[in-house]
Amino acid sequence: MKNIDDSIKKEIEELVQLVNKYNYHYHVLDAPIVSDKDYDKAYYKLLDLENKTGYILKDSPTQRVGDVVASGFEKHQHEVQLFSLDKAQSISEFKEWYDKVIKEFPKTTFSIEYKFDGLRLSLIYENGYLVKAATRGNGLVGENVTAQVKTIRSVPLSIPYKNRLIVEGEGIMLLSELEKYNKNSNDVLKNARNAVAGSIRNLDPKVTASRKLDFFAYGVPLIEGKSFKTHTELRKFLIDNKFLVEDFYIETNSFDKIVETINKVDKERENLDILIDGLVIKVNEIATRNELGYTIRFPKWAIAYKFEPLEVTSIVKNVIWQVGRTGKITPLAELEPVEIAGATVKRATLNNWDDIVRKKVKLNSLVFVRRSNEVIPEILGLAQEYENSKDIIKPNVCPCCGTKLENRGVHMYCPNKTGCSDQLKERIIHFCSRDAMNIEGIRDKTVDLFFNTLGVKTVDMLYDLSQEQLENLDKFKDKKSSNIIKSIERSKKVDFNRFIYALGVANVGIKTAKDLAKRFNTFEKLKSATIEDLQSVDDIGEIVAKSIIDFFNDEFEQSIIQKLFNHGITIIYKENVGGGIFDGKTFVLTGTLPTLTRQQATKLIEDNGGVVSSSVSKKTDYVLLGDDAGSKYQKAVSLGVEIINEEQFLSMIS
Repeated sequence: MKNIDDSIKKEIEELVQLVNKYNYHYHVLDAPIVSDKDYDKAYYKLLDLENKTGYILKDSPTQRVGDVVASGFEKHQHEVQLFSLDKAQSISEFKEWYDKVIKEFPKTTFSIEYKFDGLRLSLIYENGYLVKAATRGNGLVGENVTAQVKTIRSVPLSIPYKNRLIVEGEGIMLLSELEKYNKNSNDVLKNARNAVAGSIRNLDPKVTASRKLDFFAYGVPLIEGKSFKTHTELRKFLIDNKFLVEDFYIETNSFDKIVETINKVDKERENLDILIDGLVIKVNEIATRNELGYTIRFPKWAIAYKFEPLEVTSIVKNVIWQVGRTGKITPLAELEPVEIAGATVKRATLNNWDDIVRKKVKLNSLVFVRRSNEVIPEILGLAQEYENSKDIIKPNVCPCCGTKLENRGVHMYCPNKTGCSDQLKERIIHFCSRDAMNIEGIRDKTVDLFFNTLGVKTVDMLYDLSQEQLENLDKFKDKKSSNIIKSIERSKKVDFNRFIYALGVANVGIKTAKDLAKRFNTFEKLKSATIEDLQSVDDIGEIVAKSIIDFFNDEFEQSIIQKLFNHGITIIYKENVGGGIFDGKTFVLTGTLPTLTRQQATKLIEDNGGVVSSSVSKKTDYVLLGDDAGSKYQKAVSLGVEIINEEQFLSMIS
């Protein structure tokens, strides 16, 4: 190495600290403190100085992606055995374990955390630097994956604690990152679990880096010079030493609270961005853990409560092509019936033709299926192909009306918007839905009946219906007919955001409709907005803006809107749009509030002009704190974000 001026060394050392600080705030705290441009400026300045001088620190962020592709993985002998966990798959099985602990230690408290479905890893630190990372393997011997793990941005390369330390945690791939990766890659990853295992066990670290993995820390198998009294104290140590720790964490001494948490998380897990397959319940007190000890296979002081899987495999029997309200053609796979988390699944979406090709799905093939967010399950990828598997045929014409299809980007569309019955019916179904005009009693089968028997072809024709017409229909009694007519009449007064959503503009969902209503105070202002005006709204890009412009330039759509107004549709413009007490303020909710549900609190915030975010960052204005709050509270404290309780929140509104 050349002789280097001390001032250059100092500059390099300061840049390493600065870029590592940027990485910590972005990847661990989820609270970026600089723009991407400023980050790149500092990073590439550091890289340039290192290349010129050869002076590279152990924790330099430039060393996260190695250039050397290994020929194989070295074996790593674990200094401390990494045990597996005892498992319970029912409340009664869990109670047996709980009763044994409580019988011996009546005052025990318990911690509850997510059971990640990823790849278990062990990280070794010496003198404050990451020196080695290994897979769990069989608990005694794993594989040295240091180069691969260094590419994970949420893994700190250096930490404040200087004594020898082993940190245990889970390598995971966020479901949102998996979705992004699969959209932009021909190398389709089948699911988040396989994705993280395949990424870390890839011999080329650059491949690992491209997958944008994360590491959540949850244990300390070995630490020199320090001890912990509780697991809660251990977690705080991990947070203080820059490790990413999952927000969800509950400490309790109540069996009922644990069971309540199990049931709650089981219902809510489909909405998480992390793949979990259960909860881990541990004795909180370290002294009690030491007393309880271990069996040959697992600790007696911890148990994993396993949920039914959200991912299964099934055979693709057929593919049908559905026509949506905008004319988009979506492939839907018919499957051999399979149970996913207590529900029988017979169909799953394939998104589009490119999705079928990338995922290599064929008829009579075995595929991975995931149920998420209580919507139709999705096929993640091919599991196995058989001798009788055959290619799916791409359609050239609309399966409903026979019109030649148009290719627009990755999707196919039927352009026959005025004569394709499937499109017309889907628009009516959407218009009547709960988040749109909320016309009760009108669902898929009702729309079919109205369309085929009463000639209701467009949404405005709903307002021409009479009770007498409905009473003549099969299975329509006086009360049912009367209720539908009353609901149609009530829908004539509608909130601006609901009306925007009800129109069925391509690419405009519920949130975008709310954002548009807030930005443009009247329908006329929205209708006359330019593409630049529309793109000034958060999260509206060129594609969505163009969809809105095209919609309002379409003569057919304009004629329908005018007919709706002629039938007495009146838009309600909320007074607080753009001027509520929380206008421009961002909230994060954490814990259980005393009287309000999360939905109620969210509605109050949004009705008063605010926005609700899922994570705490420097841009957060308020954290609304309830009982059993997770590390969002700690993150808010560290960032100096104002924390309020429900009483303070309600007094602000009043």
